[in-house]
Amino acid sequence: MTYFKAEGSRLVCLLCAHYCRLKEGQSGICGVNKNVQGVIQNLVYAHPAALHVDPVEKKPLYHFLPGTRALSLGTIGCNFKCPFCQNWSISQEKTLHVKEAITPEHIVETALKYECASIAYTYNEPSIFYPYAHDIALLAHKRGIKNIFVTNGFESSEVIDDMKGVIDAVNVDLKSFNRDYYRKALGGSLEVVLENLKQFKRNGLWVEITTLIIPTCNDSDAELFAVASFIAKELGEETPWHISAFHPDYHELSLPVTPMQTLERTQTLGKNAGLKHVYVGNVERENPTRCATCQNVVIERHRFEVTANSLIEGCCPKCHTKLAGVFDE
Repeated sequence: MTYFKAEGSRLVCLLCAHYCRLKEGQSGICGVNKNVQGVIQNLVYAHPAALHVDPVEKKPLYHFLPGTRALSLGTIGCNFKCPFCQNWSISQEKTLHVKEAITPEHIVETALKYECASIAYTYNEPSIFYPYAHDIALLAHKRGIKNIFVTNGFESSEVIDDMKGVIDAVNVDLKSFNRDYYRKALGGSLEVVLENLKQFKRNGLWVEITTLIIPTCNDSDAELFAVASFIAKELGEETPWHISAFHPDYHELSLPVTPMQTLERTQTLGKNAGLKHVYVGNVERENPTRCATCQNVVIERHRFEVTANSLIEGCCPKCHTKLAGVFDE
């Protein structure tokens, strides 16, 4: 796809749903896409700020190639302004520190070197460096490596359609079910994120959802049940929902850590809404995956490590029900 279009004397960036209209020399809300002599230049192309090998469970993805490694990368910049961001040192950074370029080819070779089954575009919002991610992903597929987006879900509809056949799985942060909170505190739109989630699903990407439970901000029964109900109804009851504990960070330093009771209450709300797989994250707790039919444990985990996987061709060994997800390497 072309990542921008002309609109009068300005260029409209098509990477995310802000659709920034940029005059010559102007950068978008993300700070890393700039109108330079009649084209949108992605300033962070080939300049990752973070590059690590992680378990895929850390993304978190529990139903996508469990027990495998993901080469994870991110750049500076973001199209949101979340006051609780745990990666704020890169996501909210505006100064580009350009060292040597790391080409898409080098990223793929690194993934192969460390026996990674996937490459994850994460840490900051990957839609803002989609041109780089896209080029890496195409090369990765040629070498048998899958691709993951860990995202706030505020892509443009054009980018989501371009992801078909390029990105294999997404974990989307559904941060709240409050429209005002999305707009005022985060700098986004709940309506856009919800529609994008449905578009990801329609386009055949594997989808898992994460919600960070923040005391006093999004932890009411009504709001959490609304999140779970949306997932169950619009994305499917077997869509994994990861509910994560908040820890004070960035601008949100005065709020307490999410109580375990809140996480357990949320897990119950999710199950009452019909969700089959609700996982608790950011705490010391076992997170087994159970068969949706017979409740047999099919994957055992300790933190981010898979300690046992009894699936047979993606099916429960006891009742032979197929587990929703992607399990072929």
